[in-house]
Amino acid sequence: MPRLVRFRDGQPHAVQRAAMSKAPGKVKRLRRDVYESELRRLQAELVKLQEWVRAEGARVVVVFEGRDAAGKGSTIKRVTEYLNPRVARIAALPAPTDRERTQWYFQRYVEHLPAGGEIVLFDRSWYNRAGVERVMGFCTQQEYTRFLHQCPIFERLLVEDGALLRKYWFSVSDAEQERRFRSRLDDPMRRWKLSPMDLESISRWEDYSRAKDEMFVHTDIPEAPWYVVESEDKRRARINMIAHLLSTIPYHEVERPPLELPPRPAPKGYERSPREMQTQVPDHSATLRT
Repeated sequence: MPRLVRFRDGQPHAVQRAAMSKAPGKVKRLRRDVYESELRRLQAELVKLQEWVRAEGARVVVVFEGRDAAGKGSTIKRVTEYLNPRVARIAALPAPTDRERTQWYFQRYVEHLPAGGEIVLFDRSWYNRAGVERVMGFCTQQEYTRFLHQCPIFERLLVEDGALLRKYWFSVSDAEQERRFRSRLDDPMRRWKLSPMDLESISRWEDYSRAKDEMFVHTDIPEAPWYVVESEDKRRARINMIAHLLSTIPYHEVERPPLELPPRPAPKGYERSPREMQTQVPDHSATLRT
């Protein structure tokens, strides 16, 4: 099983606390062939999980939190790669509107929660208030304190009502985060992932660390514990997170009726209209060297 840090009553176990006090050493990257083979197997299990969720009318909520560049987005992509977007969807909310700022804080997240037979993956969640809003001063002290009080109540209500809530914190070192930021600066395909807010997290590393620790103290509850995924190696993080998620849900393979392709009926005189009457996409592939 993957090494996942579990907290109880806001404090890590003594052994885990000692281990976490040291900066992580260099992590050996999982070999690509091993990674791809195991990822494929786990993704097949995710498809079985999806069918079970649909058949049972279950509601699954998965929260992804962690540092910027910790690997949350890439893990979500691997989770959803072969899933039906009508069953498994991603909730990645933008900054609240002026109207939403006047609502109860959890209100805009509630409308994205799953109905029966759905899985919702929150790419960041209501924990924005305990992280970026707290550190960057986007909320008042009163709003922050109210969040820490209400969040465990909110999550207990979700679980009590039958939702399967899983919360994952992706942990990455400051050195690895900076390395990933630098690689994005030089990559035109990923530069959009960087924002001034992301870069601000470098100079506020310790502020974010303290905010995360305080968040865990108040919100690591028995009904909805935090699971910490070590993310120095993104391949290992993806495998570990998916394997753990599957291990926490009592799904089983759902029997589906066998499907057979029907025989194609005999032609009845239909003729396709001339291609010249339609606007064709230019054959760009013909210009490529093969």
